[in-house]
Amino acid sequence: MDGDCSYDDFRLCLRSLEHVNRWLLGYRPTLAWLKQLPYASRVPLHILDVGSGGGGLLRQIARWTRSRGIAVQLTGIDLNPYAARAAAEFTPQELGIAWVTGDALAYKPQQPVDIVVSSLTAHHLEDEEIVALLQWMEATAQVGWFINDLERSERTSRMFGRMARLAQWHPFVRHDGPVSFRRAFRQEDWERLLAMAEIPRQAVTVEHWRPGRLCLGRRK
Repeated sequence: MDGDCSYDDFRLCLRSLEHVNRWLLGYRPTLAWLKQLPYASRVPLHILDVGSGGGGLLRQIARWTRSRGIAVQLTGIDLNPYAARAAAEFTPQELGIAWVTGDALAYKPQQPVDIVVSSLTAHHLEDEEIVALLQWMEATAQVGWFINDLERSERTSRMFGRMARLAQWHPFVRHDGPVSFRRAFRQEDWERLLAMAEIPRQAVTVEHWRPGRLCLGRRK
């Protein structure tokens, strides 16, 4: 979706991706990690989603924090200018989420960032870009950061391919899913990248979530 693509195609892809995340419980690891964090000293808690796409993750977080009475400021940032437009279209205004177009590593918010989250973005990046992202998250997030991404697995890739053939997902999503699993990570990949970013391995949790997720969490 980073090449020539109409807005209509882009928004349909994002809708399909949101369906994928719901069916495969893709939001669950991030919400489970958020439950472990302390909130009392941070009001409101500023959560920044890097590579926010259509905003599905932040909508889940908004509803989850509202149900628990946690005051938050939610911001989504994405390089693609279509993303903010689509996310605003998909999101009820009462959720109060801000959508920004730009490079997260150059983003200078007025409100300090407490938590950085990112979902299904890292596997699109080259190693040096991932290292830069890790270093930026470590320097920016005052409470912690969490990366929710895919685990490289031929079995999961085949499972996704079978599901995609049966589902009414956008053709781009049906094609990109198996490719993304092949571009994804194993635990030793993240350990290598953390070492390159000079972030102590013992400070970061690496969690396997079924089906097909490998997630990193850093609580400060």
